[in-house]
Amino acid sequence: MIVERAYAHVAGHDEGEWPWSVPCVRWLMEEGLRFTAPVTFLVGENGSGKSTLVEALAEGFGLDSWGGSHDWRYATQRGKSVLGERVRFEAATSRGRRMLASRAARKGFFLRAETALDALDREGFAPDAVSHGEGFLAAFRGKFLQPGLYVMDEPEAALSFSSCLELLGHLDQLVKRGGQVICATHSPLLTALPGADIVEVGEHGLRRVAWRDLALVDHWRRYLADPQAYLRHVLD
Repeated sequence: MIVERAYAHVAGHDEGEWPWSVPCVRWLMEEGLRFTAPVTFLVGENGSGKSTLVEALAEGFGLDSWGGSHDWRYATQRGKSVLGERVRFEAATSRGRRMLASRAARKGFFLRAETALDALDREGFAPDAVSHGEGFLAAFRGKFLQPGLYVMDEPEAALSFSSCLELLGHLDQLVKRGGQVICATHSPLLTALPGADIVEVGEHGLRRVAWRDLALVDHWRRYLADPQAYLRHVLD
């Protein structure tokens, strides 16, 4: 692993203003987020703050909030977010300490669904020549290789069932090479990765949950067993 804890200290902030009003952000400032496994999944409903959190973690490590590798810095010229510039990490290993001591030594990639094609184009993957999902997998094959911190925001948005399974294989190989992954997701398939740590994001802040106890797993299980039980509430 590279890092074992992330935290943020903000003096004189207004707790009623975004992002300080978001429960998971308050948790990050008060308790910090501890990483207990090489792969951490952040799971929560839309609006829970998980994307805000992963973007800030990527920025805090020195990755561009627009997405891309450690070689690409702030293409948008907007700089870091108010939260991202305050995120700090505690190292998990000597390799992590070396990375945190020097920005030039930091390795990793931030892949976010909304800007993935732009980031892949900058990285030389020519996404116009392949499908959206194939572009994602090209990044995994070509850039998720060396020890470093890899942050992803809903990568399953572009992937089929079989492609998600391929992604899990890439994550497994990345971890074996010394990489660490933080991934925000809605996918019960991805979160089933053996050995992964699952953190549920919501009004409670942050809490660890077993895969079988995740609300999204329960909903998918019940929906697949009886779709009409859900559809009758949304279809005329």
